[in-house]
Parts: sequence; C-alpha cells; structure tokens
Amino acid sequence: MRLCIDDNDEEAVKLEQEMEDVDVKASSGRSAVTASAMAASYNDQIRPLLDAVDRLRQLNVSQEGIQLPTIVVVGDQSSGKSSVLESLAGISLPRGQGICTRVPLVMRLQNGDEAKLQIEYGSGRVVTVASEAEVAVAIDEATAEIAGSGKGISDAPITLVVQKRGVPDLTLVDLPGITRVPVQGQPEDIYDQIARIIKAYIAPKESIILNVLSATVDFPTCESIRMSQQVDRTGERTLAVVTKADKNPEGLLEKVTMDDVHIGLGYVCVRNRIGDETYDEARAAERRLFEEHPLLSLIDRSMVGIPTLASRLTQIQAGIIARCLPDIVKQINDKLSRSSDELSQMPPDLSTVADAVREFYHIVKQVRASLEKLLVRGEFDEYPDDHHRHGTARIAEMLDCYASKLPAHCPARDGEPFLAEEMRVLEETKGIVLPNFLPRSALLVLLKKKVESIVHVPHDLVSQVWDYVEELVMGILQHHSRSYPQVQTSCRRAVQSLMDKARARSAQHVNELIDMELVADYTANPDYTMKWNDMMTEGHGTFLQAVEDHSNPAVVTIPGFGETDVSHLRLQQKLAGQAFDLKARLDAYWSCVVLRLVDGLALHVLYSVKRLVEKDLEDEVAAQVLGSNMDGVERMLVPTTATAAKRDRLRKSISLLRECRELVANTMDKINAESNDRV
Repeated sequence: MRLCIDDNDEEAVKLEQEMEDVDVKASSGRSAVTASAMAASYNDQIRPLLDAVDRLRQLNVSQEGIQLPTIVVVGDQSSGKSSVLESLAGISLPRGQGICTRVPLVMRLQNGDEAKLQIEYGSGRVVTVASEAEVAVAIDEATAEIAGSGKGISDAPITLVVQKRGVPDLTLVDLPGITRVPVQGQPEDIYDQIARIIKAYIAPKESIILNVLSATVDFPTCESIRMSQQVDRTGERTLAVVTKADKNPEGLLEKVTMDDVHIGLGYVCVRNRIGDETYDEARAAERRLFEEHPLLSLIDRSMVGIPTLASRLTQIQAGIIARCLPDIVKQINDKLSRSSDELSQMPPDLSTVADAVREFYHIVKQVRASLEKLLVRGEFDEYPDDHHRHGTARIAEMLDCYASKLPAHCPARDGEPFLAEEMRVLEETKGIVLPNFLPRSALLVLLKKKVESIVHVPHDLVSQVWDYVEELVMGILQHHSRSYPQVQTSCRRAVQSLMDKARARSAQHVNELIDMELVADYTANPDYTMKWNDMMTEGHGTFLQAVEDHSNPAVVTIPGFGETDVSHLRLQQKLAGQAFDLKARLDAYWSCVVLRLVDGLALHVLYSVKRLVEKDLEDEVAAQVLGSNMDGVERMLVPTTATAAKRDRLRKSISLLRECRELVANTMDKINAESNDRV
C-alpha cells in the first residue's frame, strides 16, 4: 500500500493542492466550520488510519509497550492551551483559576454528518453528552471522579470524542499546564507530578509536541520549551502555537522567524476567541487581525490562523501515522510472538490427578535426562558456560585431589631417625623364633598405624562428592519443577533423604575398605615384589656396610631412601637388617594399599552416582510426592497465584494483540480496496 505522504507521489501532490484550495477559500471569507473541512480530502486513506490508531489507543495497546503516534499539547499554565483546543474542536472546555486540566484529556475530533459527544474514562466507562454546553461540566465531573474534587492531578486519561461536521480529523492529548508554585489545595510536589506526566507523553519518538506559547512572554523562559527540548533537542517533532498575538504584536515577527528555541516544525500564530464571541466571529476577527494589523500582517500567511494550524496538524498527523504504522505492525507481531511463546512454555492447566501424575513424571524424566548428561555421560550442552554444573569433570577433579592427598610413600613421623619406628616394633614383636626371622605381626602393627593416619582422607572425599551432588541435583530438580512450587518442598525432602542414605552407604564403604586393609597384608600385584626386590638389591648392601663399618661415613645415600644418617643404628646391628627389610616391604606394599583405596573408592563413587541418577532419585521423589494417597501430586492441580496471574496476563495480552493485528489488517485491506476502486 502507498500512503499519500511522499513528495513524489502524484496523489499526495494533488491532495496538497486541494488543501491549498481550501485555505484560499477560507481566506476569502468562508466560516471556520467550512474551513475546517480541509481534512476531508484525506478521508479515503488517512481517516481510516486515524480511526485505527484511535481504536488501538482505546484498546490500550500501549500497555504492551507499543507506542502510538500522538499529538501532545503542552504549555505553561494560562498559556492558552484550552482556548486553542476549543478553537479546533468548536466546543467549550473547562475554565477557571489555576490548573483547569488536571488529567490527560485525549480529544478525538472526527469530521462527520452525525453529531456525537462522548466521554470515556476509567474501566470502559462511557458517558454520552447531550449538548456542547454540557461538555465542560461532564469533563469536570469525570476529572473529580478520577483525581478528586480538590486541585490534585492524575495520569489516568479522559477521552473526549467530538464528532460533527467541519472539525478536522485529529486526535490530540491535552496535558495539565505547567506550574511551579502550588496554590492552596495542591500538593507541594505539583510541579514534579506534572513534569512526570508530560515527559511520559512527549518522550516517545512517535509523539509530536504541540507547544503552546503566549506572545506575551519570552519563549526561552517557558518551562514547556525547556521540557520539550530535553526530549527533542533538534525540535524536529515540535510545532509551536503562539497565542495572544493581539496582546503583544511588537516583535512577534522576529520571534517566530529567528526561532531562538529551535522549533523544527515551525510556528503558527493564532487569536483565540474572546468573551462571548461565536467561533465563526472569532475566526473572522482572527482573519482581519492578521490581514490588517500593521505588524501582524507582515507575518507570512502560512504561519497564522486556526485554519492553518488545523491544516498543519492534519498533515503532520497523516505523515507520522503513515511513517509509524509499519513499525507498529512489526511491534504487534513481535510482541504477539513473544507472548505466545511464553504462554506455550508455561505448564499446562491440570484438571485431573491423572494429568498431574503425567506432568510429575514428565518433570522427573527431564531431571533424570539432565543429570545423566551432567553426572554420567559428561555432556554439557544444557549448561555450556556453567562449569560448576559439569558434574563428571568436577568429580574427576575431586578424585584427583583425593589421590594426591594420599601419601605416595609410607608415612613417617617428622624428625624421627631412620628405621627408629621399625626397630621399636621389631623389639616389641620378637619371640622365640629362628634367627633373622621377620615377624609378620610387625608388618601388621606398622601397617595399621599408617592406614589409620590417612583414614580421614577417603571420608573427606565422599563427603565432598555428596555435598556437590546434592547441590547439583537440588538445583536441577528445582529448575525443572519451577512451574510447580507446590511440590518443591517434597522434592527437597526427597533429595535430602536420598543424600543421607548415599552418605551413609559411602561412609560404610570407606570403613570396609579400611577394615579390609587391616585384615591381612595381601596383594597379587607384581609391582610389590619388583619394588621390594629393587630396594633390597640396590640399597640393602649399602645400608649394612654403612652400619657395620664404623670407619665409613655415617651419612650415606641409600637407593630408594635417599641421604640417610645411620649412626644411631651402629649399636643395634642385629635388628638393623631386619628393620631395613621391614621398611622396604612396607614401602613396597604401601603403593598397593593406596592404589586399592583410590581405585576402590573411585569406582564406588561413580557407581553410586550412576545408581542415584538412574534409579534411586526417581523412586525417592515419587515416594515423597505421590505418597500413599496422591496428596502431593494433588497440590499440582491448584496453580500458584503467580502462575495463574501470569497465564491470565499472557492470555489477555495475546487476545489484545490479535485484535489489534486484525484491526490494522482490516484497515489496510479497506484502504487498498478503495485505492483500487479509484484506479
């Protein structure tokens, strides 16, 4: 579809020429009502779009974050805003001292043969006004209902629909006049309240700012100028209306031509109705003023008069609607898609216990699938950047750390002389046996002491592993059951119970591993014999020579044991050889003990984790949640307040957005059909 706003569009040029013809007729003496018919040539294309935008505004599509093109009227208090709007609409608005406009007033002006006056506010409240004389009273009553009967303000809008012959097709939002000093009955922060409302309306890039300025003040000092410049620094979407031109004509030409305050869309100077003048009389007086006044007649005709203002606003409105509509359609579609996706991802409505059971097992299935990836198979596609949840890698790190904490060599007391412990044990375990016979009990006594010195290390490992697994399982279970917080307490109890059992089994397994090491000194590992033979072959002779030959140095380097002082052993040569053999055997056997503790516990941990993921977790959670009478799962049938509210909000949003999309589509189809008919 092509909209009539392109400078190169022949139809747009034709429409602009028709607009100029209307202006000429108006200047030659037509009444204000007739002059306001200048927007009629836009009815085929622009009027449907304006109606569509107004309907979108009625539907409150802005609550979905979609901004609509809007002409926003701002001005300092007593700048003449209401008078300008009265002149455009041809009806009287509330007047009085102080702030007359206390809530945003959305004025929908519609040119039509059938007259209609209507006020809309609140949650769909609609009041039909019997006559134009009653409009101001009806607005005051609606304002009092919204903002109270005092002088306070509110951001809740009132919509005034004015449909009658001759008014321009326009929608404008009139905002409270800016005042800095609160009067009696107004809150102390009245300025801040008004500023917040104004900025909320003028900040969106889709808003056109109609800044009403009094000719009697310096424009740069106007607060409304300062506010509009904050959001529109270049002035590209600001149009200025200069009121009270007849009160201060001196220098007005220079003000509107020099443009010290950067009004990008230009100025229109007007004379508002005075006293009991009719609107026709006021327009005639305005025309004479700008034609005959010695100073005001110098202002270009394209910058003066209410008819000119109506024409400019109609053109600006047409342009902004045409420019913004494609983006509005895109925003509606994008928001509708996001809301639909969000709703589809929410948990389904559950109506029966069977539905709840199916949903519960679906959650358990998701939990199991995630944990199998993280703790069994080592797949991290669900959490690629969350390294803490990469379970197999973290457990492998714990096992590596555990292995490194177990001493590679048989532990010895710090600072104790070489073989001193072995000598003591041999003395205490000697018996009536053959000479040089190594008592087995000596090895067992030493082995027991060494194993008991490291028993805390495997216990620390299983504690660390199950603490980590519990945290991971709890997090995954909470994530997949987040839509049903009603059952999360039961799920937490199930995980805690399951982990207590797992810790108990692992603690028992560690105790059994330790107890088995203390039952007997046995290994089928050939590395034991090879290592013992190496130490005896390479080191035993060197050791004995150093002990027996007092002429040799007492400090010698013994293969397998490094630099060693043997001076204390020269007085106990009889047991020294046996002590060396005992130590060699214990060191060689210690490697087998450590290997069994590492491998056995690692396999236990991996098996236990796999069993937990593939079987125990499902059984425990099902027992806790389903119970004997389905109490737990029945709680899933009652959605939480937050879930119900979110689902309701999304459904309303989708319904609203679909209605908006259909509205725009029908409007576009209608415009296309009318364009084709003209062709």
